[in-house]
Amino acid sequence: MVIGAEPVIGTGEKIRSVDPRTGAALDPGYLVASVEHIERACALAARAFPVFRATTAERRAEFLERIADLLDERRDSLVDRAHTETALPRARLTGEVGRTSGQLRLFAAELRAGTWQGARIDPAQPDREPLPRADIRQRRIAVGPVAVFGASNFPLAFSTAGGDTASALAAGCPVVVKAHQAHLGTAELVARTIADAVADTGMPEGVFSQLVGGGTETGARLVKDPRIRAVGFTGSREGGLAIAAMAAARPVPIPVYAEMSSINPVLLLPAVLESRGAELGAAFAGSLTLGAGQFCTSPGVVLAIDGPGLDAFTRAAADAVTADAGATMLTPGIAGHYAAAGDALASRDGVEDWARGSRPDSAAPGHARLLTVDGARFAADPELRAEVFGATSLIVRCADTSELTAAVDALEGQLTATVHADEADHPLAAKLLPLLEERAGRILFDGWPTGVEVGHAMVHGGPFPATTDPRSTSVGTLAIERFLRPVAYQDAPTALLPAELRDENPLGVWRRVDGEPSRDALVVDSAG
Repeated sequence: MVIGAEPVIGTGEKIRSVDPRTGAALDPGYLVASVEHIERACALAARAFPVFRATTAERRAEFLERIADLLDERRDSLVDRAHTETALPRARLTGEVGRTSGQLRLFAAELRAGTWQGARIDPAQPDREPLPRADIRQRRIAVGPVAVFGASNFPLAFSTAGGDTASALAAGCPVVVKAHQAHLGTAELVARTIADAVADTGMPEGVFSQLVGGGTETGARLVKDPRIRAVGFTGSREGGLAIAAMAAARPVPIPVYAEMSSINPVLLLPAVLESRGAELGAAFAGSLTLGAGQFCTSPGVVLAIDGPGLDAFTRAAADAVTADAGATMLTPGIAGHYAAAGDALASRDGVEDWARGSRPDSAAPGHARLLTVDGARFAADPELRAEVFGATSLIVRCADTSELTAAVDALEGQLTATVHADEADHPLAAKLLPLLEERAGRILFDGWPTGVEVGHAMVHGGPFPATTDPRSTSVGTLAIERFLRPVAYQDAPTALLPAELRDENPLGVWRRVDGEPSRDALVVDSAG
């Protein structure tokens, strides 16, 4: 583990990650954190918080960039260990290192831009009738130490130095990570990298720590610790809801930003199916089987109106699925859950097992699977809308537009919804779009949901149960807002105002002055 500035060996039971290809336990074994270790990590984070949040945006940007530079320098060792622990392809993991360092640099650029501070100034209006207006100024500040839970399916980009950690550090919040048991070695390498960056840039001890824990005890203690002020989580609905319940039951409840469950519906409208049904079927199968389907945006359900176009789509998708060689999944446990969930879905009334891919010879085998059902059953049976984490998808054959609309209406909250439509389909797409807006954080047209761009406009979130809070995103620069809160200053003396709120605007940040965006110094007339 890394607690503050020190590498630390735990004192509890020993746990190991597993090579999912062979099932062999990997060295080294990791002793889990004691109560005292958790206490020390949280205490150091609390001590570091007032110092860290007071650092300039430039210094925090340099800190994030130093982490990014070190990750890139150590890319080969990170890829080697992550490949051993997850069986994910080296090319995918190489790209994930780049994504991890890239999003750190993106947040560094966001810090320098200054808009994240949300600076607003309503100058005093002493002569306003019937009552004068006070001078009111607002900015956003860090909420406090954040607990981050590493994700199983992204050992780098959604784990130790992933988006939750990057956005929290950018906001000025110390971070305590609970490493994911599936890739403990990778987590250690990244944690040591962040610790080196802390030392290189002179950040306060405690701005980052990482704990090892087996089962749920370490995570529960972390969430319940009164010094933790927010939580970032990516994982199962069961895990996310348990964390949210613990956070809500605290004497002082805290927000939990949990990404949990999504089947990412794909809508194929009639005209596009008629013109490109087979082509779409093959492309869909590529998205479904990518990474053994272990993406939170994997297309788990296809909704379309029955007809020759859907027949062509289904045949092409089935051919591609049947030809798929399968892949080793992240862990034997995940592979077991995947197989059980797929069997449970296939056993529901009216579901047909349409196609299966090959089952690889490994300790964590994952094989693609394609199922079909009619639209009326899909709308009536909530079990048909449960997530299967892996390369299984359900094709829903709707009798007509009304049944398609009912199927969409029955959906829970989603991370994504995808629409394939030709121009002739646009009137129907326009009618369905309001329903999709209510159910998804990102709506794609003529593409596939796997692949999440890290940028300024991206939303990786959605209504429950996709996330616990649909007002935010876990990917992109908007993610920083999860770990900030607004503070207003009324009639504050200039000497006590934060720099970004002073009349002269010494930092040159964008501010909303009396409602109008401006980077200029504030000129106050003599009456003011």
